[in-house]
Amino acid sequence: SLHPIDTLLPMNAPTLSEMLALPAEQRLRLLELIWASLSSDASKVPLGDAHRAALDAELDAYRANPAEVLSIEQFLEELRLSK
Repeated sequence: SLHPIDTLLPMNAPTLSEMLALPAEQRLRLLELIWASLSSDASKVPLGDAHRAALDAELDAYRANPAEVLSIEQFLEELRLSK
């Protein structure tokens, strides 16, 4: 029987069952390739309501007090000192 995701794949694509049967190293590589394809055009990845709300809250906090934001250099220095 087909997994629902199998109906989204082209006919010649491996089924989900076949992909899950791959050795762990190959499944990890497949995951890396899929992640890279998504992150190459992040604007097309839908953002869930909870994630959007979290981002909006962070943006509101920044707008309320932008002086509390660290530069990347400051952040890296604090990280270095915390070790």
